[in-house]
Amino acid sequence: MAKQIALFAAFTLLACAAVCFYLNSDGAGSGAGHLDPQFYSRSCPRAQQIVRSNVAKAVAKEARMGASLVRLHFHDCFVKKRSRPNRDSARGFEVVDEIKSALEKECNQTVSCADILALAARDSVVLAGGPSWEVPLGRRDSRSASLSDSNKNIPSPNNTFQTILNKFALQGLDIIDLVALSGSHTIGSARCVSFKQSLYNQSAGLSSKLDESYAAQLRSHCPKSGAGDENLFHLDFVTPTTFDNGYFKNLLNSKGLLSSDRALVTKNGVSMELVKIYAMNNELFFQQFAKSMVKMGNISPLTGWSGEIRKKCRERNA
Repeated sequence: MAKQIALFAAFTLLACAAVCFYLNSDGAGSGAGHLDPQFYSRSCPRAQQIVRSNVAKAVAKEARMGASLVRLHFHDCFVKKRSRPNRDSARGFEVVDEIKSALEKECNQTVSCADILALAARDSVVLAGGPSWEVPLGRRDSRSASLSDSNKNIPSPNNTFQTILNKFALQGLDIIDLVALSGSHTIGSARCVSFKQSLYNQSAGLSSKLDESYAAQLRSHCPKSGAGDENLFHLDFVTPTTFDNGYFKNLLNSKGLLSSDRALVTKNGVSMELVKIYAMNNELFFQQFAKSMVKMGNISPLTGWSGEIRKKCRERNA
């Protein structure tokens, strides 16, 4: 969610399709199949092991890569890829490419890029100390994509609370999912440009509830002039590489980096209570996060004979 939003000159559907893994634009989303954690048990029994080992190598090289893989899966579920909120800041594609290459050697054109993302997101969370869950598998990759849907559906850090909640609702996700999935920010980061508006626009009330000493620290590395716009800041500055409930504790201390984060404790009583619960009970947060990740991964997947299994994740098959 930590991406700036702006209007973007339209690409052709073909150009966008080169990087959109599964979008319900091929017709019926379910096809003739269904999702099953054991989907590759016979066709590619080492699939999950291959994904896990490659994710571990990537995270060992760069801890932030785990957050990038989670974000890619999140965005993929919401229908996107080359849309403006994702442009110039989505990372992790190279890791997905490496995993896909390894899987193609193991079991040619069997494991979809959509399933690779779902597994990589889970493994990234586990490697950071977070919960594990069974990933339903059997998704297929899209042959097309819609840029307009991408720009419309992705939550932005400057969206109002109600707008974000509405975007979740359109995907069949509720306020509990919204708060729990926001907890993925515990291992995330955001560029200065993503929160500068709320950092300096005091008159609009956007930076209310932001701890002043924390705000001063941010301003020192994110000047109003425009310099440093690409500087990265941890969304959970206390334990930035550990998946835990520190993100929620920061929110209660008025130290949420993004205005969309702070909205969880300022704009809705239900979300505020959920933040308090997760801040007090890490285990409850883990349980709900796992449930919400499975729920999100089940958003309109292509299965059965719909879509395709891509040979390369950045290109649809010829």
